Amino acid sequence: MRDIPLAINPKSHRFIDQLRMFIRAQNLAYSTEKTYIGWILDFIRFQNLKHPNDMGREEIEQYLNFLSVQRHCTKSTQRTALNALVFVFSKFLKRGDLGRFDYISAKRPPKIPTVFSHHEALLVINHLEGKFKLMAQLMYGTGLRISELLRLRIKDIDFEMNNIVVRSGKGGKDRITLLPSVLKKTLKDQIDLVAALHKQDLNDGYGEVYLPNALAKKYPSAPRQLAWQFLFPSGSISEDPRSGIKRRHHLDQSVLAKKIRSAIRMSNIHKKASSHTFRHSFATRLLENNYCIRTVQELMGHSDVTTTEIYTHVTKQGKAGVKSPVDL
Repeated sequence: MRDIPLAINPKSHRFIDQLRMFIRAQNLAYSTEKTYIGWILDFIRFQNLKHPNDMGREEIEQYLNFLSVQRHCTKSTQRTALNALVFVFSKFLKRGDLGRFDYISAKRPPKIPTVFSHHEALLVINHLEGKFKLMAQLMYGTGLRISELLRLRIKDIDFEMNNIVVRSGKGGKDRITLLPSVLKKTLKDQIDLVAALHKQDLNDGYGEVYLPNALAKKYPSAPRQLAWQFLFPSGSISEDPRSGIKRRHHLDQSVLAKKIRSAIRMSNIHKKASSHTFRHSFATRLLENNYCIRTVQELMGHSDVTTTEIYTHVTKQGKAGVKSPVDL
């Protein structure tokens, strides 16, 4: 239940608790909250536990230089840290416009992503069974992140329009991706299994599901409706850490990740691959098949096309690009 926001005492005077409440008041995604909290805590530790009220531009620049020179972070990581600190100081602490910072920009280029060939992707998928095989097929066939996949609810699958709605993806944005036709039958079977499990939960006195952003108050009957149930529910009922209500959440991310790592080993694929490699492979296959990069950007949910362009470096290799002189 790692995607359920932590409970906060509204009367707490702790800096981090007040910052969490402020972030939630801005209606930012919980993933954004965790990112900002993580960076501000790292910043405070770097400055020997000084309170942010006693720090400013100089300390921020010191930290950004540390990330570049000593931690060797990528440019995007350094930028994420900067965004988090600017949010905390300019908006939460109300320091106003902080102006331009003088710091050493990270130089390490972004890594070229690890990608499965189509044959390798199918090998891994075929070493999985049941719902785990379906989940891997969905990641490879839609470009979903593992967290987005596990948060899917039955209502997000639109068989008539042939699409899948991704709610609150990275950056808190919604988007639409495609629904592979070959998976329709299996998905309908999975929904039937969820419906039977949900019916049993209702008979046992449970049947509610967690709804984010106070939706449960707006739609009081929704938590018990089939449409709102997770597409890949957990195998057991668990207790909500905030309310104490016993619910069936979605499958834990670590369970699927472990299954996929095992399938990669059994496939004898000697790459630094993981569940996220399916997402990289999805984008690469589309570009290899000459789909417009803007279309791929939208399906992937990238806010900047330069993020999508990294996959063009992969497609230029091997059979899709230049031939080695020894092959001529």
